[in-house]
Amino acid sequence: MKGTIYRGLLLYAVMKDEMDQLRKAMQRAGKSVLQSITNDLNTKCKANGDLVTRIDFEVNRILKECLMKNFPEDGWLSEETLDSRDRLKKKRVWIVDPIDGTKELVGGIPEFAISVALVQDQRPVMAAVYNPITDELFTASRGEGIWLNGEPSRSGRLVGERLVILASRSEFKNGKFKPFERYAEVRPVGSIAYKLALVATGKADATFSLEPKNEWDIAAGVLLVEESGGRTADREGISFLFNRANTLVNGIVAARADAYAKVETLIKGRGRGQIFC
Repeated sequence: MKGTIYRGLLLYAVMKDEMDQLRKAMQRAGKSVLQSITNDLNTKCKANGDLVTRIDFEVNRILKECLMKNFPEDGWLSEETLDSRDRLKKKRVWIVDPIDGTKELVGGIPEFAISVALVQDQRPVMAAVYNPITDELFTASRGEGIWLNGEPSRSGRLVGERLVILASRSEFKNGKFKPFERYAEVRPVGSIAYKLALVATGKADATFSLEPKNEWDIAAGVLLVEESGGRTADREGISFLFNRANTLVNGIVAARADAYAKVETLIKGRGRGQIFC
């Protein structure tokens, strides 16, 4: 019995130290964003058409330097780092999006975020999403709940007659959410990581995108939602596994537990074959 308690306390101490290191890395990266955002962003287009700025690369450098220095045996997967398949052999992998919502960063819209998840055996066990403009740092450890700026945060929102759904700004602009506005209040928000964090802390009932995403877009947000008591799955209802060879995921649906069925019904009834496909 004493041995079990000791092991539990030791595991808690290790997790606490790892979370402290993650918070420090996020805050250092966020400070860099704030110091650089008024300067020339040196914005470029990637081959796939996505925007990237020097801030993306600087945040990536800071996070990798901080995390890999403290956890050198872990793997690394980031949007802004050339992928190495060595990560597939690792039990633990850091999955990173240095700036999720670069369009919003470039456009001066405070709806982008730094997103980091620690994945163990393909499941996220630790996560942080940080919006440096609003100074909101969302964190979670598996089995320990969700925290906002160091304080416990539980989603207390009750589902009303009209769901509040957070939508991709680009998908909203393209009219893909128009049919849903009859049944829900749809609010366009930038970063998917930030949207997931807002759902996790009760600012909305759900968010979804049935278009492909990358693991780094959603890994941290998935844990935030799940630790708040919510549900996440891909567009086919399949739970997520991370650190795969192919980093693309088949969309995402995330909602409070008591709203998930309503959202799923709404998507099946109004989305497939009419809007997203």
